Amino acid sequence: MSDATIDKLKDRFDAEAASGMQEVFQFHFNDAGDYYLVVDDGTLEVHEGEHDDPSVSLSMSSDTLKGVMSGEINGMTAFMTGKLKATGNVMLATQLSHLFPGH
Repeated sequence: MSDATIDKLKDRFDAEAASGMQEVFQFHFNDAGDYYLVVDDGTLEVHEGEHDDPSVSLSMSSDTLKGVMSGEINGMTAFMTGKLKATGNVMLATQLSHLFPGH
């Protein structure tokens, strides 16, 4: 995962959509390492590594994440076809496109 992709996440973050939300999204990228996003009532922090107790853990390639974020890949389709694996509160994964809407 390049810093540019992380920066795009920060740029696209919709604080209003995250109002009242307190969740940790763990990402395991098979081509780019581990990152987690801490969403806390309209704020976003991005960290490298693994969180002790994430709300949801998502495993995928960084390209799959880019596709889901851009809307080119349907998250449920990615999940059903095995491109995306999720554990924990899987329904949170469906919130990603709302939290990081495309421009």
